[in-house]
Amino acid sequence: MRIVFMGTPQFAVASLDALIKAGSDIVSVVTAPDKPAGRGQKVNESAVKQYAVANGLKVLQPEKLKNPEFLAELEALNADLQVVVAFRMLPEQVWNMPPRGTINLHASLLPQYRGAAPINWVLINGEKESGVTTFFLKHEIDTGDVLFTEKVTLKGHESAGELHDWLMNKGAGLLVKTVKAVESGRYHEHPQTQLLTGEELRHAPKIFKEDCLIDWTQPAQHIYNKIRGLSPVPTAYTELNGKVLKVYASVLLPDEPAIQPGGFLTDNKTYLKFAAKDGFISVTDIQLEGKKRMGIEDFLRGMKL
Repeated sequence: MRIVFMGTPQFAVASLDALIKAGSDIVSVVTAPDKPAGRGQKVNESAVKQYAVANGLKVLQPEKLKNPEFLAELEALNADLQVVVAFRMLPEQVWNMPPRGTINLHASLLPQYRGAAPINWVLINGEKESGVTTFFLKHEIDTGDVLFTEKVTLKGHESAGELHDWLMNKGAGLLVKTVKAVESGRYHEHPQTQLLTGEELRHAPKIFKEDCLIDWTQPAQHIYNKIRGLSPVPTAYTELNGKVLKVYASVLLPDEPAIQPGGFLTDNKTYLKFAAKDGFISVTDIQLEGKKRMGIEDFLRGMKL
């Protein structure tokens, strides 16, 4: 089959690489336009573009997916199938173009955690399992008929960064399996409505800065899950001596606090622990506003609290 691959971040690169190594005919890659970034406004190319250029693949970077010139160029590729991994929402004239349809890889066990940030929300909510799903795109976002899923069991201490890498590699393998199945015609589609077994439908909306603020009146387990679910990005934060303190990692301590939530205890050498509703959160990997990210002992060595 002639395949057009659509994706932007590093998560999508693993899938593109796996498809190429499996012998798929990738006739073009569609990715985000280059953007200036940083103080010097240096042009920043997406991870997918960098990989595509390095491997001699044709690259399309439309500003708007409904642009007539882009649509004409896409149609001229005569793709049999389109594959989408971590890209933007597609208009119908794009996802409905190839005769074999358009497949999406999503980093959750659909229909649970539809939306932009499934990896973060699975951990924030303290789920016991996660996984990846392939499905055919249709009108409503992340609602198409499921092709294949692969589950992973969570241990309760993974960070979003660790789960990202785990699912990135699991998803790449599942996508290769899915493409081969579509090519051979040996697959079954499962409507997502049939996959809900009376459990509550949970969503994964985009995360904003205000969602990252730690509320110390919450249970310690809730705060611990929030910290790991937002690490390394966009990062949970609190305030320390009037400055923003980002928290990348922590340890959950069940000790009953004798101080108010949000208060902290430290020996100024090895630990800094904040009181929650029913326990302590000992922060271990942090970054104070205006400082570098560092382990707690290095941080306390340079600052007395």
